[in-house]
Amino acid sequence: MPVAMWDFKHCDPKRCSGVKLSRCNMLKTLKTSQRFRGIVASPVGEKAVSPADRRIVELYGAGVVDCSWARIDEVPFSKIRGPTDRLLPYLVATNPVNYGKPWKLNCAEALAAIFYITGYPEHGEALLAKFKWGHAFKKVNGGLLSRYAKCKDSAEVVQVQNDYLKQLEEDSERKEE
Repeated sequence: MPVAMWDFKHCDPKRCSGVKLSRCNMLKTLKTSQRFRGIVASPVGEKAVSPADRRIVELYGAGVVDCSWARIDEVPFSKIRGPTDRLLPYLVATNPVNYGKPWKLNCAEALAAIFYITGYPEHGEALLAKFKWGHAFKKVNGGLLSRYAKCKDSAEVVQVQNDYLKQLEEDSERKEE
């Protein structure tokens, strides 16, 4: 199954999970002008990735835009934007740089999330197996990933995410009381 990344070199290549996956021949680095027909984890997506994207992942794979949120305005999204750009739902990072931070996934985690949610967990696990911390991603996010994988479409994924976030907020308020 194809796995691809547009690398805007915003992070340290020694710590970049996408660069490591590329060195291991587990993903292909694309040039800005190259198109990719698979599902792409991108901050400009308009829908959340969901099991409805399974067929696209099966046929064309998964990709990621590797960029820093702090430098997002430097990324030429108009050149790489496609009809299969997707947002990722709420998940917690387990990589050493952003451990425990929600929505701060690195490339490997983002790609694995796409595979888990669309019904190809073995592909996600294969990517994460290249990292010492990789097993923690499923351990921390397994329940949510499984709930997202049972949804029928993007709207349902967003509803599951919002219900989960509401529960977290209520639990936090109860602890404060």
